[in-house]
Amino acid sequence: MVNAKISGIASYVPDDILDNEMLSQMVDTNDEWITTRVGIKERRILHEEGKGSGYMGEQAVKRLLAETSTSPEEIDLLMCATSNPDYRFPSTASVIAHACGLKNAYAFDIQAACAGFIVTMQTARAYIQSGLYKKIVVVCAEKMSSMTDYTDRSTCPLFGDAAAAVLVEPTEEAVGIIDGEFHIDGTGLPHLLMKAGGSVKPATEDTVRNHEHFIYQEGRVVYKNAVRDMLSSTQSVMKRNNLSVDEINWLVPHQANLRIIEAVSSRIKVPAEKVLINIQHYGNTSAASIPLCLDEYKKQLHKGDKIIMTAFGAGFTWGAMYLIWAIDPK
Repeated sequence: MVNAKISGIASYVPDDILDNEMLSQMVDTNDEWITTRVGIKERRILHEEGKGSGYMGEQAVKRLLAETSTSPEEIDLLMCATSNPDYRFPSTASVIAHACGLKNAYAFDIQAACAGFIVTMQTARAYIQSGLYKKIVVVCAEKMSSMTDYTDRSTCPLFGDAAAAVLVEPTEEAVGIIDGEFHIDGTGLPHLLMKAGGSVKPATEDTVRNHEHFIYQEGRVVYKNAVRDMLSSTQSVMKRNNLSVDEINWLVPHQANLRIIEAVSSRIKVPAEKVLINIQHYGNTSAASIPLCLDEYKKQLHKGDKIIMTAFGAGFTWGAMYLIWAIDPK
């Protein structure tokens, strides 16, 4: 049976760092308050005028092509997971594909908020198994600073900018995406959203004045649902595939909040040394967080490693994916 494997991975983060001390000069907060509540010390911010999520995605994809010795013409499809598109239209995927010279590829965006990577990977898996495409780029690009309100002390410490990309190809080996489970609950709408800027509430002077074009989040509700749903979907995937905790090599949760990560991993009883975490350096980079984390730790990952990835985001949308790593570290 043909399966879909990750055959390469790369990422990009901006050079500029916004640490907690700098943030405390902008809003009423401090390092201790941020660190104890969410575990974030710093985040990367893309400041250059005229550059958005597409620019970061372009950098990640170019690095991916270089590292895998893949020519742009070989790519059949590029899918971009983002909640921060460069424009309402055209798609950010089309911007990235053009900038990277993917002349033979189709491209489109997927919007699944912070669950964007695993949702898009499931889509890539389906395309690979159908035989429709052979070489797929999944890129997650999120300029989160573009919708962060730096006057809101409850949300502005959380988010950072980043992009990461993977190359997905067919394989007949016992590696790649083994299983995935995904859920949606539309009752989560009022608890995590951008209130204005869409067709329901187009931009007006009042919406701008009222800061309605930024992330609105009810932290306690989101925390409670994220822990419950990431935990249940992870346990479901483990049970369906007869995976014990001892058999899992790595748990890679969405990097939204260190307390959420610790709550989920402790209830599954995954040892801390098996949980991949980089939230302290980058904050919540939405769809980019899981592949960014995988790329940072890729020298520790070995072919055959059993990995569980889980995420939760606006929608509410959440899920978990079981992946067997296909790349040996160089």
